[in-house]
Amino acid sequence: MADAPAPEPADAGGDTAMHDEGPQGMRAVIDALCAGDPDERLELHALIRGLGRSTFGVLLLLATLPALIPIPGLAGGLSGPLVILVGLHLLLLQRKPWLPGFIARRGPQRSTLIRFDRRTDRLLRWLETLIRPRLFVMIDQPVATVLSGLQLVLLGILLALPIPFTNYLFAGLLLLYALALLERDGLLMLIAWVAGTIAIWVFGAVSGNLVAMLWAWIASLH
Repeated sequence: MADAPAPEPADAGGDTAMHDEGPQGMRAVIDALCAGDPDERLELHALIRGLGRSTFGVLLLLATLPALIPIPGLAGGLSGPLVILVGLHLLLLQRKPWLPGFIARRGPQRSTLIRFDRRTDRLLRWLETLIRPRLFVMIDQPVATVLSGLQLVLLGILLALPIPFTNYLFAGLLLLYALALLERDGLLMLIAWVAGTIAIWVFGAVSGNLVAMLWAWIASLH
């Protein structure tokens, strides 16, 4: 008697689920973004398709790049609003991002990401030896997600304000959050919380000007 055909997997939509999940991990995401025509402009609304849970980490990573390497299309005050938007999504426990048109239509050329990858390859490979999935409660637990979102909103506000000599500081902090989300590293997220709290306290609470600066920034947009 001929062997019966093997049963179909229980998840018949496996390919779709894999696509929805997207590339996972820092190296996989960066490699995926760098693959293709170097002259192509990567609009944010296209970049976030199919990234799954990596989406917010990727958006944070892109938001930090203008402070680390000049990126036409992402400069000019986009970083702060983008960080705030990501923070609001986490604060409201949203699983999929919504980008307003003026942000969604902007983005870097792939050649810029390739250049960034080449410049940071040694650093990223070293970080890969330290960062790994762990302490998922710091990533997946709703209270933890809300705390991360709140800190990102405040850091985004500070990033958008003209505070001298803070670009690299805030870029480094946001890179911690981005890598923690991309690699699902709860320990790194805990470190980011501590560093973020100190930065918010020093540049916001101590000066007593955070709210006044926020309103002045909002007024300057009109």
